Amino acid sequence: MNTDKPKILDLFCCGGGAGMGYHLAGFEVVGVDIEPQPKYPFEFIRDDAISFLISHGNEFDAVHASPPCQAFTPATKQWRGEGREYNDFISATRKELIALGRPWVIENVVGAPLVDPVLLCGAMFGLKTYRHRLFESSHYLYVPAHLKHTIPQAKMGRAPKDGEFIQVVGHFSGVPFAQKAMNIGWLGQKELAQAIPPAYTEFIGLQLRALLMTRRAA
Repeated sequence: MNTDKPKILDLFCCGGGAGMGYHLAGFEVVGVDIEPQPKYPFEFIRDDAISFLISHGNEFDAVHASPPCQAFTPATKQWRGEGREYNDFISATRKELIALGRPWVIENVVGAPLVDPVLLCGAMFGLKTYRHRLFESSHYLYVPAHLKHTIPQAKMGRAPKDGEFIQVVGHFSGVPFAQKAMNIGWLGQKELAQAIPPAYTEFIGLQLRALLMTRRAA
């Protein structure tokens, strides 16, 4: 492992919100997604994420995975047709991450079946969105205190007014506000609705990098 630039695999990478956080934490980032991601800011490989993990996971020092969340998000339940089903990629991803034996992180929405996850909130990092996300990990994760929400959110789909936080969900209004609120200026509406703020994975990535350095020094 390169002690200056450990390498992390960013699975189900979408537009690169998570990848940017790991980059800021000092990782070399490689993203994998089954769909084209022309706005992804780092090396990108179009492939099935789980298949790539099985065949190439040992080339990386650590792995982050953000499996599709449609099966678990409340927003999906509001508009999907009766009887429509979505695949649960979390269990299959976790199985292969454990088999790989490298440090790993799985991110998903509140309500997803993660095991002993921690929760991160935008307000922990001074962002103008709450955007709760869960993180399951192979190792201990420290998280900041989750303070009471005192600032109102704009109603879902509406651009925020002065003094409100934005909900970056679905076909929301206020893309420039969302870009600034999440510090993701390179993505448009569709990608932002799926992204997490880089501040989350920068915070986690710094802990992960310290773990890798400690293990290498042992």
